[in-house]
Amino acid sequence: MSPLDGQVALVTGGGRGIGRALAEGLAARGAAVGLCARSGAQVDETVAVIRTAGGTAHGEVADVTDPDAVERFVAGSTRALGEPTLLVANAGAIDAAEVDPWEADPEQWWHVVEVNLRGAALVLRAVVPGMLARGGGRVVTLTSGMALRDVADYSAYSVSKTALLRLSGSYAAAGGPRGLVVVDVAPGVVQTEMTGSMPVWSDRTEWSDPEQVVRLVASVAAGELDGLHGRYVRAGVDDPHALAARLADAPDARRLGLVPYGPDDPLA
Repeated sequence: MSPLDGQVALVTGGGRGIGRALAEGLAARGAAVGLCARSGAQVDETVAVIRTAGGTAHGEVADVTDPDAVERFVAGSTRALGEPTLLVANAGAIDAAEVDPWEADPEQWWHVVEVNLRGAALVLRAVVPGMLARGGGRVVTLTSGMALRDVADYSAYSVSKTALLRLSGSYAAAGGPRGLVVVDVAPGVVQTEMTGSMPVWSDRTEWSDPEQVVRLVASVAAGELDGLHGRYVRAGVDDPHALAARLADAPDARRLGLVPYGPDDPLA
């Protein structure tokens, strides 16, 4: 048996980049994969690759910022594959230019926030209630190191990814007692069409391995990393099993929060 036999995984933004690597990698490990992307050609190609390799896949064309499209994606995948046991909220967008935040085009700025945050919120809302009704499930949100620091020239991306951490934290807090496991995964700098468009990475020669992201998400799907519920983990840098052990007695570690100035800080 393959490690994820019997699992049904939904992957947004599964037509290219990290999302495609995840869709193909989870399918290769036995999961039935439902994926969506805005490009029908990308969806068809990814589904065809998975099926040719002997896997099970279903694809839908969907813009994750459109509530009706998200509902169609989830409903269509569920009819074709069964009830989802894993959701990977991966679909993302990046700022069009490296500029100070006040110089960013406001429409494009909000588009990035809509894709990265509203898109995740809509798919979580469409999937998680069913998981809870069945006793639980697992959710992975794809975040970024930019969510953890002040970023001058990718303000929309960093704002949206920080907000995504707070959104996933809300789901972790509300769903955890009812069987939901939520893990935030930062993939590192994987060479994709998106990172290739970013001037900040124009001279980069060493890239993160997408297979490390796949292995990490597959471990979450298999229930091996439930100790990372509600936490942030960096693929390729963290040893997730060792990290889970270290966090067992550190309730606030790897969670978004305020750093106090000392033990006497009233907000500590």
